[in-house]
Amino acid sequence: MKNRISGVILAGGTNKRFGGKTKANVVIGGKTIISRMISTISDLFDEIIIVTNNPIEFKDLTQYKIVQDLFLKAGPLGGIHAALNASSEDAIFVFAGDMPFLDKEIISDQINEFNKREYDVFIPKIDQFIEPLHAIYRKTVLNDLEIFLSTGKSKAVRDFLSEENVGYLQISDTEKTELAFSNINSPSDLGKIRMQLN
Repeated sequence: MKNRISGVILAGGTNKRFGGKTKANVVIGGKTIISRMISTISDLFDEIIIVTNNPIEFKDLTQYKIVQDLFLKAGPLGGIHAALNASSEDAIFVFAGDMPFLDKEIISDQINEFNKREYDVFIPKIDQFIEPLHAIYRKTVLNDLEIFLSTGKSKAVRDFLSEENVGYLQISDTEKTELAFSNINSPSDLGKIRMQLN
């Protein structure tokens, strides 16, 4: 057993700026973003969960656990909830589905630090910037998250985190970390990243 954490890729989202195209299936350097992510994290997690409301788009990845949101239109929190609900481990390591350059060393460091602490959520922090979609969530938050989503007051990850026992891993702002945490929000981001690879 590698650790008691499931690796989770949030492959949903409306992707409006991509004309509805699922960002996880965008090809960069000859590989889809999701296949790049899986190749980086597969050595670290015994269980990998893909959260999507369009499972047909990932029909070639059925060796992984593919789940759908139980709270619809709840944004990333809906995906985190679905993954916590489906995980057979004690915690989940959540990754946004548009991060093509995940770094195995950074992920391993985050897991090691998390295992030394008693936090329910463990998030990397670069200067004052936090990345809650490259974070570890214990199953202990599942009940709180269900209550939070059921109230319908907010779908913001930060609003939910304000009620939880959250720890932060301070990470230096370097070219390596900037690349590891880069995500693709728009076609122009994609163009810049493709240029970097050439």
